[in-house]
Amino acid sequence: MKLAFISDIHGNAVALEAVLADILMREIDQIFVLGDLCYRGPEPKRALDLIRELNTEVIKGNADEWVVRGVKEGEVPAQALEIMNTERDWTVSKLNEDDLSYLANLPTSIQTEADGVKIHAFHATPESLFDIIPPNSDDDKIEQTLMAGQAADLYLYAHIHKPYIRFIGGRIVMNIGSVGLPFDGLAKASYGIVEVNQGQISTTIQRVTVDPELAAAKYDEVGYPNADMMARIVKNGRL
Repeated sequence: MKLAFISDIHGNAVALEAVLADILMREIDQIFVLGDLCYRGPEPKRALDLIRELNTEVIKGNADEWVVRGVKEGEVPAQALEIMNTERDWTVSKLNEDDLSYLANLPTSIQTEADGVKIHAFHATPESLFDIIPPNSDDDKIEQTLMAGQAADLYLYAHIHKPYIRFIGGRIVMNIGSVGLPFDGLAKASYGIVEVNQGQISTTIQRVTVDPELAAAKYDEVGYPNADMMARIVKNGRL
């Protein structure tokens, strides 16, 4: 069985379409979506519609929570709070009540099994949509924050936009990176593939070429607030 895990689309429908085409080519059996669907991108409605059309399991990310209720003090640097809420308000203006209700009611984790392999997936940590667990965290930190509370063979998360795979205590931890806003310096969409065959697990970080100029130009086309900064991130693959 081949499973694809995608996340952090952030309203970049150009990148999402490229990833979905790649998934189709690879004959994936099932797709799972780990949150951050439409905020901070130029095409929030189109990205959200593409995700909903997959008719699959989708969980909430911190950016989905922000769309629903706004960005609060202490959740981002103080100097970014005003512009991020301006971006949030712009995003909300492109969605309808059904879209907002959908985001509000998303669950926060996925527990599934493939050929006897137990999988636990979440956005940031099992307990938080916001906590940041970077790739260079020590094993104890990862075990305490990502692998506690739910027995699994494979733990998947997103949120940090920097993909990696680690093996700890005979179990696998995988960050699948970001479809729409990669932060690791490679301006390509990122997602995770998990292949399970008779209890054996293969994990892959898949990078997909996206036209960065096309994706970045969308911000200006739609009059997105903070367009220059967001376009730079898309083109450079880093904050």
